[in-house]
Amino acid sequence: MTDTVVRCGYSRCRAELPPPGPQGGRPRSFCRDTRWEQGRTCAQMARAEREALGALGLDTGTGAFALDADRLREHVGALAGPVAELSGALTAVLDRLDEIERDALAATESARAGAAESDAARRQADTARETAERRAREADRAATEARQERAEAVTRAEEAAATALAATEALGAARQQAADAVAARDAAVADAREARDTAATATRDREAAVLTARTAEHERDAALARADAATRDRDRLDADLTALRADHAAVVADRAGLVETVVEQRSRLAAQHDLLTEARAVAEGLRAQHENARTAAEELTRRLDDTRRERDGLAAERDRLRATAPEPGPARMHPDDLAALAAAVRG
Repeated sequence: MTDTVVRCGYSRCRAELPPPGPQGGRPRSFCRDTRWEQGRTCAQMARAEREALGALGLDTGTGAFALDADRLREHVGALAGPVAELSGALTAVLDRLDEIERDALAATESARAGAAESDAARRQADTARETAERRAREADRAATEARQERAEAVTRAEEAAATALAATEALGAARQQAADAVAARDAAVADAREARDTAATATRDREAAVLTARTAEHERDAALARADAATRDRDRLDADLTALRADHAAVVADRAGLVETVVEQRSRLAAQHDLLTEARAVAEGLRAQHENARTAAEELTRRLDDTRRERDGLAAERDRLRATAPEPGPARMHPDDLAALAAAVRG
């Protein structure tokens, strides 16, 4: 290889160009017959390479290119901190969402337990109310029976009093007959004996009537006592029934309050669920942004490393060309790589 060798100006080609013809003329700068992607020539590829470098704001010189590559790496490094903060914020949001979900589930279970306790208390109050009503009905029946027994005892007492009155009247008549018999004892001895017998019988009847009247009075007093006891039991049962009804009303009111509380907690739970859904959607968006940012950073880092390796290769090629040629052409990237790098920086 001599110092007069001229090579293609496209960085990926660098093929040796033929010297001018015997008649002289301007030496060539690019290959004429070589074709690259989509049938482009070396001159077209070199022009695209210069345009890509211009879009990146890079000079075609290797030193300026290295400086911009270092600056690009600094930008990539600056992205690492915000990406890490974004990842930490996303983790905190997800933890908070889990905590909200646990609190909502605990509130729901508590409301369900309260509703179950309210239903159990209501059932117990209904059972006690039914028992009290049954006892009240039994007391009413007992009072009715006592009133009937008292009426029957009064009737028997009145009959006994009538019998005693008749016996008293008969005793008076007997005494009158006895007096008449004493006055006319001699004339009516037989009548006097009969009168004495009648008086004795009347006395026995009177004593029996008095005993019957006393027994009727005792039965009447006992019936009245039972009626009074039944009345007191009914009054006590009425009071118990009133208290149970008040307790039942309180239980119903408490149950209504618990139902309202459950409805309110369910509404709050639905709102928290909507907030949780929205927060999850935001978290998913943040996670997607985080993944995109990390992917972009990794892609930029990879491309920067590829650019550095290509730059080092170009620098080595440049040094080699400087040693072998008086004016070596500048080392350049492939236009497609430069265009991709420009698009990544713009994005």
